[in-house]
Amino acid sequence: MSGFALDPRLAADTAPVCDLPLSSVRLMRDARFPWAILVPHIPGAVEIADLATADRRTLMEEVAQVSQALRRVAPCDKLNVGALGNIVAQLHVHVVARRRDDAAWPGPVWGSGGAVPYAEGELDRIIDALRAILRP
Repeated sequence: MSGFALDPRLAADTAPVCDLPLSSVRLMRDARFPWAILVPHIPGAVEIADLATADRRTLMEEVAQVSQALRRVAPCDKLNVGALGNIVAQLHVHVVARRRDDAAWPGPVWGSGGAVPYAEGELDRIIDALRAILRP
């Protein structure tokens, strides 16, 4: 992880969950959508294509692992997975648990109103539940 630094915007918009072999897992501070972000500990990585082959495989396995964990913690109708990077260039992958009754369905979560803070204790409850699954 030498030379790796989390983008300040990602740090401000998310809370730490845990570290996996390649990536930090973080939870968006938006109660409207259970939304995890994986940030590979690869300095200078902007695109998935910037990763070595083994790291790409590891990242995809970690995305699947976080997807399964998120689905257990926040049952959903659909998981949205994406690596956009239009605002924050640092490579990060979004895993968003979507429900047909959420604030943005069926459109994308990006640009759909402002973030809503979690109720007292709810952010910690979700983080603890994710940690229990991701770090048994």
